[in-house]
Amino acid sequence: MHLAAYQIILITIYAFIAINDSMISNTLTQPAIAGMIAGLIMGDLKVGLMVGGTLQLMRLGIAAFGGASVPDYFTGAVLGTVFAVISGKGAKYGIGLAVPVSLLMLQLDVVARFCNVYLLHAIDRAIDQMKLNRIPRLVLSGSFLWGLSRAVPILLMLLVGDAAVTTITENMPVWLMTGLKTAGGVMPVVGVGILLHYLPTKQYIPYLLLGFFLAAYLKVPMLGISIIGVIAAMLVFKRDTSNQTTGVQATTANTSFEGGFSGDE
Repeated sequence: MHLAAYQIILITIYAFIAINDSMISNTLTQPAIAGMIAGLIMGDLKVGLMVGGTLQLMRLGIAAFGGASVPDYFTGAVLGTVFAVISGKGAKYGIGLAVPVSLLMLQLDVVARFCNVYLLHAIDRAIDQMKLNRIPRLVLSGSFLWGLSRAVPILLMLLVGDAAVTTITENMPVWLMTGLKTAGGVMPVVGVGILLHYLPTKQYIPYLLLGFFLAAYLKVPMLGISIIGVIAAMLVFKRDTSNQTTGVQATTANTSFEGGFSGDE
């Protein structure tokens, strides 16, 4: 499969808009959303959801606190989906490629932040010199540069990747292809492990075992397990709310007040 011009344009525009949206709602840069939109543009929604959903598991529990740079799973989800569809090798191949792309974009993220620091100092100088009409232009310039930090690399990869990815995949050794697919299959386990590390898992071991039993032995589809999970969450919420209400009532009943009705005791 070859990339059409409209697909390259749409994906590049989406990357530009999404990375700027990350400063406001951080919705369009979620790997699951990025994979879904890239899959729609490429005409294979299933692969996009599989690639994006897997990277979403890896992203859980990771955040750029204090301006720290983290692997760019957004770009990885977009390019991983595109390359998976182009090569025809499936979602596991795309996931295997998405991880090194995410790590590479980590370095470019530092460069993009450095450029915006220069603009920030320019804004400080404009304030000191009371040139307030320059500030909106500088702020918009920062947004423009921030959008290009993802749009340009993705555009270059799409322009080069159309022919390059097809050539590479056709001549790639079997052992390397198998390794990428194996790594792609392991990634969901790593993501779930990271997520469980940050969650109060010990309190809900019975529910965890129940979900594993339903999936591994009874072959219940993911939608069915999700419904059971929602029911379990509702029961736990109801139980905790009831316990809190009972505790408040008990505390109120055991509290003694001085003074009586007339206030002279």
